[in-house]
Amino acid sequence: STTQSQSHHEIIPHSDSSSSQSSSSKTATNVTTLSASIPDSILNNKNLQNYIKQIPSNYNFEIEKTVWRIQQAEATCVALQMPEGLTMFATMLADIFREFCNVEVFIMGDVTYGACCVDDHIAVALGCDLMVHYAHSCLIPVSSCKMNILYVFVDIQIDLKHLIDTLKHNIPSDKKIAMVSTIQFVSSLRAAKNDVQTYFAEAYIPQAMPLSPGEILGCTSPKLDNKYDYLVYVGDGRFHLESIMIHNPKVPAYRYDPYSKKFTVERYDHEQMYEIRQEAIATAQRTGRKWGIILGTLGRQGSPRILSHLESLLKERNISHIVVLLSEIFPSKLALFKDVDVWIQIACPRLSIDWGYAFDRPLLSPYEAEVALKSTEWKEVYPMDFYSRDGGSWSVNYGTAKKEKTPEERALAKKKLKEKMKLMRKKKKSVSIGEATS
Repeated sequence: STTQSQSHHEIIPHSDSSSSQSSSSKTATNVTTLSASIPDSILNNKNLQNYIKQIPSNYNFEIEKTVWRIQQAEATCVALQMPEGLTMFATMLADIFREFCNVEVFIMGDVTYGACCVDDHIAVALGCDLMVHYAHSCLIPVSSCKMNILYVFVDIQIDLKHLIDTLKHNIPSDKKIAMVSTIQFVSSLRAAKNDVQTYFAEAYIPQAMPLSPGEILGCTSPKLDNKYDYLVYVGDGRFHLESIMIHNPKVPAYRYDPYSKKFTVERYDHEQMYEIRQEAIATAQRTGRKWGIILGTLGRQGSPRILSHLESLLKERNISHIVVLLSEIFPSKLALFKDVDVWIQIACPRLSIDWGYAFDRPLLSPYEAEVALKSTEWKEVYPMDFYSRDGGSWSVNYGTAKKEKTPEERALAKKKLKEKMKLMRKKKKSVSIGEATS
């Protein structure tokens, strides 16, 4: 729920007898790095395939790959983490891995809002040596986790023909569209682009690094060029969609729900949101004698770098502050801290935007805190860049954006890659000849 108007009206999708068939059009196969190396003993295991058949065929849990990864890691204890919408499959997955990998399995039942909630710390404490995190992208790099992590996107196949027909039926062919979705439907998005890009003036899949092309989060989305006539979001719900609507207030938005097959116009009251958030900032500036900084402890939500940055800003201004660790933030909890005038939460920026009005004192996001402390100016477009590599100083990955290479540097890198691939093929060929000789 948000404080903004969520009014929308339904547009009747193009009716086609063939498109009404359940998931008749297949999406592109989810690309995985381990797939090519999975042994036949796993791929052709009839008992394993019988288990897999119990799961809806349009949900790709990449079970064979997971079994192979568990075996490769020689894991003895595995943690499974997934959002509540997939919990219905948790015990079945646990049974499969116990049966075919001979491991102990823990199902992590705490709330999982997104990839920022990867809870490797708890899994390590439980003695697990591998965690499988479902339905979110690799937002937290595997290299920075405390244990082996396998991300399974859970690609969901949808009725691709119905999506394409609906877009063609409702949007004029001379328009330029940008297409986004959550990670579950990214492969469908790419498959649809191959068809619709020949129909529309332009069909574009934007990217906010380090996310995948087309993927958006509730706190992170790409900034579009105003040349695009429409934004098309493929997915259910509005939380992720609102992120890119906030970040692109001048681009009209549509939502295609792959479950209900409804195509709707979506609206967001930007002016009301700006008014509410600017009032919270003004109140913080007016009444803020003692500030509290909340570091989110739900998985990896909290950013120590942002905490250090905000503490420096407060110290420079001689503002008294405390740091509180919380896994979830509720008005009743913060109300217990009677002497804190202003709160900054380093957990999810949307908590301040969507629910800030419910707290009796200002609950600012890191960006809003910087505005209140006059470290940055209020932006004409509210930034949705919390995990973007191009984000501001209030974002998690601030300063990690790679410098764009010159044409000469790109040519040199391409040449080196070709030489490396050539050398690898030569080595592979010499190994094959040696095996044949022996």
